[in-house]
This record gives sequence, structure tokens and C-alpha cells, in this order.
Amino acid sequence: MKRLLMTGVRHPWVVLVLVLAVTVGMARVTMNGARIETNLDEYMPSDHPAFIYSDDAEELFGINDGILIAVSREEGIFNPDTLEKIRTMTEALSDDFDEIEAGDITSLYTAENIIADEWGMEVRPFYRRAPRTIEGAEEIRDAVHGNEMVYGRIVSADDTATLIIAEIPDDRKSDDLYARLSEWVVQYRNPEHIYVAGRPVVEGELALLGPADMQRMAPLVILVTAFLLVLLLRSFKDMIVNLLVVSAATIWAFGLMTLLGVPVYSVSTMIPVMLIAIGTAFGIHLHNAAHLFVSANPGATRLQIAEHALTTMMRPVTMAALTTAIGFLSLLTSQVLPVRYFGVFTAAGVLFEMVLALIMVPGSIVALGIGRRSAGAKDAASGGETVAGAARDAVASVPRSLRIARFLRRHTRATLMAAALVVVLGGWGMTRVWIDTSFLANFDPRSDIVVTDTFVNDHFGGTSNLNIVFEAEEPGTFKDPEVLRLIDSVQGELETLPVVGESFGLTDYLKRMHKVMHEDSQEYYRIPESPELVAQYLLLYEMSGDPENLNRVVDYDYQRANLTVQLKSDSSAVMEGVISVIEPYRDSFAGEGVTLNYAGSGYKSLIFAQLLLTGQMWSLILAFGIVAILLAIVFRSVLIGIIGTVPIAITAVVNFGVMGLLGIPLSSATAIISSIAIGIGVDYAIHLIDRFREYQAEGSEGNTERNTEAALDGIAGKTLAHTGRAILFNALAVTGGFAVLAYSVFPPNRQVGGLIALNMVTSAIGTLTVLVVLLLWMNRRTPVTKSDSTTEVAQ
Repeated sequence: MKRLLMTGVRHPWVVLVLVLAVTVGMARVTMNGARIETNLDEYMPSDHPAFIYSDDAEELFGINDGILIAVSREEGIFNPDTLEKIRTMTEALSDDFDEIEAGDITSLYTAENIIADEWGMEVRPFYRRAPRTIEGAEEIRDAVHGNEMVYGRIVSADDTATLIIAEIPDDRKSDDLYARLSEWVVQYRNPEHIYVAGRPVVEGELALLGPADMQRMAPLVILVTAFLLVLLLRSFKDMIVNLLVVSAATIWAFGLMTLLGVPVYSVSTMIPVMLIAIGTAFGIHLHNAAHLFVSANPGATRLQIAEHALTTMMRPVTMAALTTAIGFLSLLTSQVLPVRYFGVFTAAGVLFEMVLALIMVPGSIVALGIGRRSAGAKDAASGGETVAGAARDAVASVPRSLRIARFLRRHTRATLMAAALVVVLGGWGMTRVWIDTSFLANFDPRSDIVVTDTFVNDHFGGTSNLNIVFEAEEPGTFKDPEVLRLIDSVQGELETLPVVGESFGLTDYLKRMHKVMHEDSQEYYRIPESPELVAQYLLLYEMSGDPENLNRVVDYDYQRANLTVQLKSDSSAVMEGVISVIEPYRDSFAGEGVTLNYAGSGYKSLIFAQLLLTGQMWSLILAFGIVAILLAIVFRSVLIGIIGTVPIAITAVVNFGVMGLLGIPLSSATAIISSIAIGIGVDYAIHLIDRFREYQAEGSEGNTERNTEAALDGIAGKTLAHTGRAILFNALAVTGGFAVLAYSVFPPNRQVGGLIALNMVTSAIGTLTVLVVLLLWMNRRTPVTKSDSTTEVAQ
């Protein structure tokens, strides 16, 4: 492997041309073929039993997510002009948008008003033409107030707003629908206010904001990383090489994603920030090794410097890249598709960065020299110049690091007790972690989409739905008054919950019909007493109304029924609370031969949350296990494998502890953090252990006192001075890169940026303190031979 890499190092300009050619090709593939996936149903595994059942129920009852257009007027909507505008908008929607069918639109203009007449029962619209007088508008208002199926549901209780609902099947949704709707409603504003909400709106906004956020974040993270690299490496040449490596690898990752037909999800927008921040670590360690070599060998040629950097850093860089990739690949345990694909393609990007860094960083030394901070003489291989100067700051830091090593050894117990205290506090915070998959939480609370959603929730039943599906053993069960009264009891209890706005099912039709057939007496707003009366009402409705409307609440055989519950939040935690109120009724329904099931987008969000938690647990276990095994194999010590994971274990506990204490939920974005932290954070341990054992092996030759406290202090001091310095640089660069996410338009991305920055700092501190203490403790008892230490990877 080394021979192959050295071939590339010796021909840096050929490598550069090839890298640029591949990068340009991948960029064109991405620009021409990448697509944004905003259908939130596509975020979930289609083969999961809960989703299969939900999809079947949605098809049976025609359950579709809807665009909610709220028309609001401060002085009230019951006036001729507003009522005419509602009619015009209702008719224009299906004409102006191919995605919307006229039969899928519900508004005050199309809503059915069930009333009694001298012949029995009549179903008719509230108006066919807008009234020309205030008196006519007030008649419509009175009719609405007397209809419980409309008042408070599509007309607000204060009469200042009404809804136009346009249901859209998944196969007719389009990414630009929200943008076109937003432009379309402008013509109808003034004096009315128009609000557009609903799940398709959320999906449309994600389609707009996702790419825009990625386009803004990528240049920003490059600028911040460039500044930090120049500050830390003090070389513009080194900075440019590092940025070329991470930029090329990022483009390759997206190109691979596009070639394999995988769409870009909202969480995928963080991949560029991840790769740019993570990939700089490889270059930092390679440059650090080169400068340390120059400080000890000022006469070395460019080729010798490059070969030394590659030889000494190939194993730790490869190991660091593999463990980072493992951290990401552990996300494959998740059944949530965006999380799974995020893990796969970020891992691919990390491996691309590793290969490019191992070739291009040493190659840049051969082509351009070591860099400004150590440049100074001539290279014998290119005209007699030799590299002079030294990294004096690294050498000068050895005595200071030796004092730190001695302090850590003398205060071993205090260091471990402090770490234990941090773990205890983090563990307490972990008990307060909660799960939430609210898709609306992806938006800033001040954004138009959240403001609109809040308005609709405040004035109507809610923008999120839970569908309760009742299935009976016998046809005709849902004509039984006992069963219907049990459903009505569920509705009554649910509507006492603050998060539940309204519920709607077959019971609402029957109660309305029973009332109007008894002279609109409120006493009769209840389920009819006999199955015969229920059947009679249903027959009357089918004769005078639209039988298709009943298909939304009950099937043809009256063996399956659908109850829609409107919620004022799309939070999965809210959904779980609502279901906990329903579940106690399960035994009562079983006594009637009826089973309970759930369907709809709201229920899918709850299953989505449960899958997130399960996937997170397994990814953590898998990442920890594989990383520990790899460390044990590479360093030929089970004990090393165990203690090498201690800093990342502390980091994981701190991460979840901070999430719990700050009230940050476990979401599709934050669920990826701990596995990432394990993969990135263990890099510090790998570099520190590798360098510690190398110095120990060097000091052990001919020295029978190699494991004395003084000898170990010296080894630890040199390790902290050299690798410790690179670890701090690495942590600063990665932390700075992720801090850029604070400027993302998506709040979860901001949380991810802050938490990963915290994790990197925690991992670095834990590695440079707790891990050093554990290495000193272990090596006072375990002799180390040259064969156990750093060896070259097989060539």
C-alpha cells in the first residue's frame, strides 16, 4: 500500500490533474442529477408493518395530507366580498394547479349542510352564489353556527377566519407547489389575510430551504476552516492543500450519492460541513509529522520529508479514518432512511479524504516544499537547496508538557474522580432526554411557515392528524349504537386534551342527522338509540347527500371505520400522549369484537421516533464495540482497546447529558451525533496511543528502567508536546468548522453544530488527561516491546 501511495507522492502534478478531473466530473453529475427528497413519507422504511398498514388504511379511506389555506378578516368573514372570494378561490384552485382535483377541495363554499325538511332530510351547500347583502351573509353565518360539523372546524369560533382544504395524494405532490401557492394567494390578499399551511407546505419549504442552506453553509465553513488552518499551520500552502483535499472528497461523496440514485434529504445538507470539518484532521497530523521531522533533520530533502510523513502517519491516519467511517456506518442500524444514507455517504467521504490526504499532502511537500514556517534552504534533489529552520515551538513545549505529565501522574486519583463526577452529572442529564420528530421543528420559530402554522392551530382544529382505524369481525358492526357510543366516548375524552382540536368520524354524521330530524333540539345531538334508526339515517344521507363523503369515515360493509383526530402539534411526543389516552379503550372495543389500529402521517411520525431511538441505541453499541476491537487488534492489547474508548464514552455521556439538561430532543438530526462523536473522537486516542507507544519503544532500547515513573513522565511529556499539540489543533479546526452550523436556517442543524463542537472539546480534553493517566497507569504494570509499538503497514 505504501509503494502505491509513494508512486502518487512522487508524481504530485499528475495526481493533481487526475483529482481535479474527477472532481469536475462528479460536480457535473451532482448538478445535473441530484434531487431533493421532501416527501416526509419517503423518510421512513416502506416495509415496516406499521407503515404498510397505514398506507393500506390511507388508500381505503382516502386519507391524504392537505394544503390548508386560511382566509382571515378582522371584522369577520361573513360579508358578501369575503364569501365571494372564498368561492372564487375554491373554484380557481383546481383550475390553476394540476395537483389539485375539484373533488378534493373542502371549503365553506363546498361544505355540506345537513338539514331537515318536510320530506325528511336534505343535504345542500351553505351557498351556491355569494350573497349581495349583509343580511344574506348573516343568514349563512347563522346556518354555520347551527352546524357542529362545520362551525369550529372549517370556520373559526370567532368568525374571523375560514379554511380551504385541498387534499393532495402523494403521487401528485411537487417540490415547487408551495412556492407557486405562495405567489398565487397574493392576488387574493387585502383586506383579507391569507395563510398557507399543512404538511405539503412543510415539504415544499424544505425543498426550497435545504439546497439554499447547503449552498450558504459550504462556503462559510470553507472560509472559517481556511482561517483556522492558516492560524494553526501558519502556511497558506498547507491551508490550500487541506481545503483541496476536503472539497474534492465532499464533491465525490455527493457525486457517488447521485450516481447511485440516492436523493438528498434535509439531514444530508450537513454532509459538506461534516466532511470539511473532519477532513482537515488528516492534513494537520501529516503536516505536524513533517514539521517535527524537519526540526530533528534540518538537512532532509523534500522527498525524505514526504516519505517520513507518509510512513509515520499512514497507520494512525488510516486507523483514524476507519474508526470515523465506522462511527458513521454504525448509523446503518437505523431504519430511518435519511440517517442511514447520511452515515453511508459521509463515511465514503471520510475514506476519500483519507486517500487524498495521504497522497496529496506528502505530494505537496515534494512539489512545493514544507511550507513557510519551516522553509528556509534548498532541496538537494531540486538544485541543492536544503530545508532549514525548525519547529522550535514544538521543541520548546516539551518541558512544559513534561510538567503537565508529572501533574497528571501525581494527581491520578483527582483526575479520575473529576471524570467520574462529569459522568455522573451527564448520566443524570441523560434521564431527561426526550424524543421528538416534529418536522415543523426544522424551522425557525420566527419563520413564516411556523407563524402560519401557529395561526391555523390557534383558530382551527389543528394542522396534524392521527387516524384511528377500527376493525370489526362482522360486517355491519358500525351500525351498532353500542359500538358507535364507544367511539363517541373516545372522541369526548380526546377533545378534553389541550393538544386535540377536533375529531371527526361516522358518529358526527349520525349525531347531526339525529339532531336535525328532531327539530334541531340539542337534546338529540347524540348517537341514535337503535340499529334500525342508524340504518335509516344512513340511507337518507345516501339519497340526498354525497355517498363518497361517507367513504372517508366507514367502508362499504360497515366493518372498518376511520376516526380523524386533529392535533395542534406534529410532535411525536404529543402523539404518544394522545395514544396513551386511547389505549385504555382497547379492551372495551375487544368486547364488541373490534380492534384498534392507527394510521396517517401523525402516527407515522411516532413510529419514526421509535425507530430513531432503537437505531441510536444499536449504532452506539456497534460503534463502541467495533472501535474497541480495532484498537485492541491494531495495538495488540485488549486493555488498550478498552481504555482507548474511555474518552469517547465520557463524551457520549456528556453529549446526552447536555441534551437532557438543555431540553434538546433526540431527533433525526441529533440522533446522529453520538455515533459521529465516537468516530471522530477516537481519532485523538489513536494518535496519542500510537505516539506514546512509539516513544516508549524508542526509549526502551537498552534501558531496563523504561517503565519507571520518571521514564513514563518523559514519554508522556514528549507525546503531549508533539501529538497533543496536533490534537488541540485538530479539535480547534473541527470545532470551528462545526460552529458554522450555528448560522443554519434549520434549528436542529444548529443544535448538531453546537453539540458536536462540545463533543470534540470533550474528547480532546478527555484524551489529553484521562487517557494519558490511564496509559501511565497501564504501562507501569505492562512492559512494552519494540514489536508491540508502531510498525509500518505492510507495503
